[in-house]
Order: sequence, then C-alpha cells, then structure tokens
Amino acid sequence: MLKIFSFAREWTAGFLISVIAYATLFYVNAWLTSSLTFGLGVNWIYLPAGLRLFLTLIFGLPGALGIALASFLISYCGDFPHELTLCVGVGLISGFAPYLARIFVISNVKLAPDLSNLNLPKLIICILVYALLSAGLHQFWFATNALDDSGTLNHFFVMFLGDVLGSLLLISVIKYGLDVLKKLKQTAY
Repeated sequence: MLKIFSFAREWTAGFLISVIAYATLFYVNAWLTSSLTFGLGVNWIYLPAGLRLFLTLIFGLPGALGIALASFLISYCGDFPHELTLCVGVGLISGFAPYLARIFVISNVKLAPDLSNLNLPKLIICILVYALLSAGLHQFWFATNALDDSGTLNHFFVMFLGDVLGSLLLISVIKYGLDVLKKLKQTAY
C-alpha cells in the first residue's frame, strides 16, 4: 500500500513540475525571443524544446502528460485559433514527441531508463530524434488543419533548427549551473 502512495506522489510531482516548468519557460522564451518568431508556433530558438526533452527523460509519462496539458492550455488561450481539436493535437504532439524520442533512444541507443549512461553523443541523438519528431509532427498537424502560414517545408526546417538550438542552449545553461553549484559547494567546505 505504501508503494502505491509513493508511486502516486512521484507521478503527481512529475506531472505538476512539468506543467508549471513548461508553461513558465514558454512565456519566458516568448519574452526573450519575441523577435525570433518565424511563424505561428515556430521560433528560431525555442528553449522549451530542451525542457520538453529534459522533463520526459526524467519523468517519463507524467512529464509527457504535464507538457501536453500545459501546451494545450497555452495554445487554446494564446495565438492559435480556438479550435479544440487543433489545440488538443498541439498539446499531444508537444508532450508525446519527446516521449516517443525517449522510447526510441532508450531502445535503440541503449540509453538506460535511469539515464545513468547518458553522455554527449547519446544526448545529441536524443535532441536530433526529438527535434525531427516534434517539427515533423507539428508541421504535419498544422498542414492537416490548414493553418495559415504554417505546415510548409520552411516551417519544418526552422522549427527543427529552433528545437535543436533551444535544446542545446537550455542543456548548456543547466550544465553550467550545475558546474557552478558544484564549485560553490566545494569552496564552502
């Protein structure tokens, strides 16, 4: 019985952290990179892409569901047309493209589910697989729903590049922050 409560607590925490962190970084990214927007839902640098991958690598399904909910709400309450089907699709793609990349990389690149053997080459593969899935599925969905000025090959390439650059930048910032904390901790002793 205790294991069930522990599992539910972990699952809920992963879900809530993903919802809050993704929504927060989305709006921070919109503020920081407003001049780098290529089209609806497409940025030249998209920091939340790195967070999507990071959250699904760490939390798995709860992370994917949290991102999906946050992305749905952002889409429905934001610049996208207020069409329920369109925004549900955007949310599901946003949450499950990185989750599918996680599954692909864990099974094909021999990445341990606990990420204990994650190294730079495996991380780069994760980022590229995720960016291809995300850009491809988003642009396919946009084209299928006949969104104006979206769903083209140019939008795909910019979204792919924005997801790769955003992921690399965010992961670099996280790595740098961890290194700084490690040094501060060492100097404190």
